[in-house]
Amino acid sequence: MADLLGVAVLGAGHMGADHIRRLDQAVSGARVAAVADPDADRAKEAVAGIDGAVVHADPVAALDAPGVEAVLIASPGPAHEEALLAAFARGLPVLCEKPMVPDSTGALRVVEAEARLGRRLAQIGFMRRYDAEYLRLKSLLDSGGLGRPLMLHCIHRNVSSPAHFTSAMLINSSVSHEIDAARWLLGQELTAVTVLRPAPSAGAPQGLADPQFVLFETERGALVDVEVFVNCGFGYQVRCEAVCEAGSARIGDGRTMVVTSRGTAAEEVAQDYLVRFADAYDREVQAWVDATRRGEVTGPDAWDGYAASAVAEAGVRALGTGGRTAVDLAPRPDLYAAGR
Repeated sequence: MADLLGVAVLGAGHMGADHIRRLDQAVSGARVAAVADPDADRAKEAVAGIDGAVVHADPVAALDAPGVEAVLIASPGPAHEEALLAAFARGLPVLCEKPMVPDSTGALRVVEAEARLGRRLAQIGFMRRYDAEYLRLKSLLDSGGLGRPLMLHCIHRNVSSPAHFTSAMLINSSVSHEIDAARWLLGQELTAVTVLRPAPSAGAPQGLADPQFVLFETERGALVDVEVFVNCGFGYQVRCEAVCEAGSARIGDGRTMVVTSRGTAAEEVAQDYLVRFADAYDREVQAWVDATRRGEVTGPDAWDGYAASAVAEAGVRALGTGGRTAVDLAPRPDLYAAGR
C-alpha cells in the first residue's frame, strides 16, 4: 500500500460516502487514509471494511493523519474555505466538490491564497467536464466544424428536492453545474443573468419557486438558457443543445435499457445524479489521482470555482429583483491566465 496515494476524505454524507467507495473500489492508485465527519457513526459506516482508514471528527486532524498525501473535500459548502486553506498551508493537493466556496467573497479569498503560493493545488469538482457526452460536445465546438456557437439550451431536472432546498438553491446549487459547463463549452465568461419564474409546479413544496428559467449572457454575445425543475417527479435529466452558425448538436438523450412487455415499451430514467454521472465521477477522480501522483494539478481550477460562485450570486440577485443583473468578476490572477 506504500505506493498508493493516501487520501483524506472530508465529509461522509451522500457525496462523501460515494467518493470513499470510489477510491476504495473503482479508482486505481489511491487509498482512503482518513475520513472526517462530525457524525462519527456515519464516518465509521462509510469506511467499514477499508483497512488502514482512520476516522476523525475534526477535518484538520484528518489532514494531519499519518499517510495523508492529498485531500478530497465533500463536506457541506460553507466548510470548504477553511478546509481548502488548511490544505494549502500543508501543501496538500485537493479535489474539492462544488461549490468551491458558496459566497464569491470567500471563493476569491481561496483564489488569492492559492495565487500567493505561486502554484496550483486545487481541482474543483465540476464533473460534467469528465462526462463522455460533454467531452464530445466540447471537442466538436472547439473544432469549429459547426461555426460560432450562438446559443446553449439546457435542461436540469430532479425527481424531488431535499427538505432544506430554497428557491435560491435552484441557482446556486443546481444551476451552478450549467454555469461551469457553459463557461467551459463556450470558452467565455458569463456577464449577466436574468431569472424568469413561471407559476410554481403543484409538485413543488410550499414557497419554493420551482421551476425557474435562467438566461445568461456571455462576453462574446452568446446566450445560454437553463430550465431548472427540481421537483419534476419522474427522473433526473440533464440535456444541452448547442446551436451554432452552421448546425447544432445535442447531448443528454443517451438511451438506457428499454423493456417491452404486455404491449408496451418502457425506458429507464435515471433517478439520481450519482447514477447519471457515475462514469464522469469515476473519470474525474481517476484523473485527479493520476495527476497528483505525477506531481501535477489539472482540471477545473480555483478561478472556475470563484467564477461559478460569482455568477450564481448574480443569479440569486436576479431571482429576487426580477431584472437583468450584471456579473461582477474580480481581475483574474496570473496563475489562472491560461483560462479554461
